Amino acid sequence: MFPLIQITSEIALPTYYLVISLVTCLCLFWLHERQKSSNLPRNIVLDLSLIIMVTGFLGGRLFHVFFEQWDYYAKDLSLILHFWDGGFVFFGGAILSASAAWIFLFFTDKKHTLDYFDLFAPIMALAYGLGRIGCLMAGCCYGKACDLPWAINHRHPTQLYATLWELAAMLILLGIAGIDRKNRKPAVFQKPGAVFFLWMIFHGFGRLLMETFRDDFRGPVWGITISSWISVALIALGVFLLIVEPQEKES
Repeated sequence: MFPLIQITSEIALPTYYLVISLVTCLCLFWLHERQKSSNLPRNIVLDLSLIIMVTGFLGGRLFHVFFEQWDYYAKDLSLILHFWDGGFVFFGGAILSASAAWIFLFFTDKKHTLDYFDLFAPIMALAYGLGRIGCLMAGCCYGKACDLPWAINHRHPTQLYATLWELAAMLILLGIAGIDRKNRKPAVFQKPGAVFFLWMIFHGFGRLLMETFRDDFRGPVWGITISSWISVALIALGVFLLIVEPQEKES
């Protein structure tokens, strides 16, 4: 693919980080627009976005180091800091950033925690979907060999499968979020957090689909990859949270 954009004979720009940087800027701009149409305070939304970016970066890196290639990094721990060489796992970043966001909101605006998660859900879908284009350019997360008309380098373009799936999920989430909660929205989608729970389900199924066609080795656990196990858990948790009735607080 095109892992590097050669600026000069000695300077090259990694296309993966270029794509991720552009996607981050786009998502921050969209977040600013979505926040203006919500009742959520701007300062907390911006602080939350910073927390998600930092912990997402750390979680993605650490998950790769400890769960995918620990034998490699154990020989020289300084290589953990060589993030410019690549090596990130989305689920690692998602788990750590979601945990950090929950803790932050617990101390700042606990009452509206799920409203913040709903606000970020379509943006997360966009970020993941467009971010996979960076994977395509870098040549990672590649698919199995095939001779289909849309094959890229004679392989399934699993990165683009993920992009199309996630962008479709984003549109569905926006459609559900835009329905009037009191008058037309189905009961299961009326409670806070429903949009985020739906994203969990959509993303889990999309990731399982992508994993089916992927061919890069990441270490199977009990027959399937760690990402597949996390996807199954994500779907189950999303369905449970979507259908369970919230407990009424005693007055």
